[in-house]
Amino acid sequence: MTDERLVPGRVGPVVPVDPVDPADPAPVGGGEPGRATIDPFDPTCAAPIPETERVILGHGSGGRLSANLLRDVVVPALGAASPGGVFNDAAVVEIAGSRLAFTTDSYVVSPIEFPGGDIGELAVNGTVNDLAMMGAVPVAISLAYVVEEGLPLEELRRITASAARAAQAAGVRIVTGDTKVVGRGAADRLFVNTAGVGLVPDGVAPSADRATVGDAVILSGPIGLHGVAIMSVREGLEFEVEIASDTRPLNGLVAALVAAVPDVHVLRDPTRGGLASALNEIAASSGVGVVLDEPAIPIPGPVRAACEMLGFDPFHVANEGVCVAIVPAGTEEAALAAMRSVPAGAEAALIGRAVADHPGMVTIRTLVGSERIVDMLIGEQLPRIC
Repeated sequence: MTDERLVPGRVGPVVPVDPVDPADPAPVGGGEPGRATIDPFDPTCAAPIPETERVILGHGSGGRLSANLLRDVVVPALGAASPGGVFNDAAVVEIAGSRLAFTTDSYVVSPIEFPGGDIGELAVNGTVNDLAMMGAVPVAISLAYVVEEGLPLEELRRITASAARAAQAAGVRIVTGDTKVVGRGAADRLFVNTAGVGLVPDGVAPSADRATVGDAVILSGPIGLHGVAIMSVREGLEFEVEIASDTRPLNGLVAALVAAVPDVHVLRDPTRGGLASALNEIAASSGVGVVLDEPAIPIPGPVRAACEMLGFDPFHVANEGVCVAIVPAGTEEAALAAMRSVPAGAEAALIGRAVADHPGMVTIRTLVGSERIVDMLIGEQLPRIC
């Protein structure tokens, strides 16, 4: 028999456990005699029990656990092999008098085809956008596959053609790549890895640590579309209006913005972890607070309804076709006009300001006039979103 009562912090029914005999030297499940043990991987709560010995899904969320993994494991292990510094969407290195933006990314989205796009288009657009977030003009990218045995060739052909169309639309070339095949069960259909390079114009230097008090926070378009689109397919949900991923290249949008406001302080695309995690990273890196205006943030009605139904926070839902631009005070009107002049920024909106209060923290003024903290995503809201 199972006890169907709910227990705080756990999803699912409670299974009664018979009392353990203190004299039993080997209780079921291991552990100390006379004491029941709990597997930290067994609870299905979205906010996992803190784990310091093994990787869990939450480490790939783009939120607080991802930041902890970099801070506590990856960066110390790299040591002197890495220059350190601020975490941006791409590195900028000087070569022969030119500033070159360089980025790499891997894509494990499930399913590999979804409303509004597929893993091939997503990989190209994501790499182009990471370069654009440094103000760079994307030039060339690589495209590498890890293919599970049994994937239909027609599906691989279709996704590769989609990646090619995305590259042409963004004005970049796919110049190199690689293909590996693994046995059934060693991968989930198809994983994609990319790298990209671009040239950064003189006088352009956005970085996560450059936000200053008084800066305007601009969002290029509505949030939540990509995450909800993936979720709808994965969970078999149907809405009155189809929700499609917003995946698209943002280099044209950034070019228009930089032409109007060359001294853009910060650019960031809020992918995994959503808008909340991106702004918290910026606030922490720059040592400023951020105050948002909730009514100004564009959230499509179907996205809001889906999030309310499923208990998701739209500020934590992944995006693949919007960016956050933080620009100096007094330049916001020029920035908005430039962004709205291109299709990708048609719904650009001023959503907040950088402030001196509560450095490293993001808050939001709500519809009812109160103010609440907007924290980074903790745990994993929706695994394998990109």
